[in-house]
Amino acid sequence: MRKKTSNHSVMATWLGVALLLVQSLAHAETDALERIEWKKAPIRLELVVGQEQRIEFPTTVKVGVPASVQGVLRTQSVNGMVYLLAHTSFGSNRLMVRELDSGRIYLLDVTATDEGGPGHPIQIYVTGEQGSENGQATGGNEPEQERPDFIQLIRFDAQQLYAPARLVKDQPGIVRVPVSRDPVDLYHGGSVEGVPLAAWRANGLYVTAVKFTNRTEQALTLDPRNLRGTWLTATFQHHRLFPKGDEADTTAVYLISARPFGVSH
Repeated sequence: MRKKTSNHSVMATWLGVALLLVQSLAHAETDALERIEWKKAPIRLELVVGQEQRIEFPTTVKVGVPASVQGVLRTQSVNGMVYLLAHTSFGSNRLMVRELDSGRIYLLDVTATDEGGPGHPIQIYVTGEQGSENGQATGGNEPEQERPDFIQLIRFDAQQLYAPARLVKDQPGIVRVPVSRDPVDLYHGGSVEGVPLAAWRANGLYVTAVKFTNRTEQALTLDPRNLRGTWLTATFQHHRLFPKGDEADTTAVYLISARPFGVSH
C-alpha cells in the first residue's frame, strides 16, 4: 500500500512539473517580441477585442486617435510604451503617433476583430537611430522640433477666426490651404449643418474649422462620436447648440486630420 502511494506521489510531482513547463512555454510564446522597422509606410496592426496590445517606440510618444474610434479604442502612452485595447470590432483606422522630442510621426493602420489569439508585444525601431536613456532621439531631426502639436494647431485656428485682426499673427510652418465652402453632412442624424470656414496645413497635418448650425427646434449637445469622417482630433468651440434661430445656435468645430479635409470627411 505504501509503494502504491509513493508511485502516486511521484506521478503527481511529474504532472506538476510538466504543467509548469507548459505554462512557462505558453508565457514565453506570448511575450515573444516582434520587431518592426519603420520605413515611412503605415504599419498594419490587427487587434483582438478585449486583448491589450503593447507597442514599444524608440522614445516617448503621443497618440492621435480618430474621432470615429475614440469611444471604442483605449490608448495609453507611458515612456515610449503604447497600450491599445479595443472594446469592440472596427474597420481600418489610421493612428498618428508622434515622438515628443524629435517630432517624427509613425502611422498605424489599426483594425479590431472578435476572434484571434493573444498578440506578441511589438517593438518599432528606426535603422541607425536609437532613443537615448533619457528618452531623447539621436537621429539629427532638429528642424522638426518646432512641429506644432494638436493644441497649438487648434489654438492657431481659433485665433484666426475669432481674435481681433491686430492680434492675429502668422506662425512659421503653418500654411493656409484652400477648402470648399459648400455645406457638408458631417454630423450623423442630419440635425446639424456643417460649412467649412478655413483650413491650414503644418508638416503633414491638416486643421479645418467648420461652422456647425442647429437645424432643429431643440437644443443639442454635440458628441464627437457622431462625427463623420476620419479625424485625429475634434474640438468644439461650444458643446451645446441652442434651437434653430437662437443667437447661440451656431458654433465651430476644429478638425485635425492626416489628409486634406476634402478626402477626410
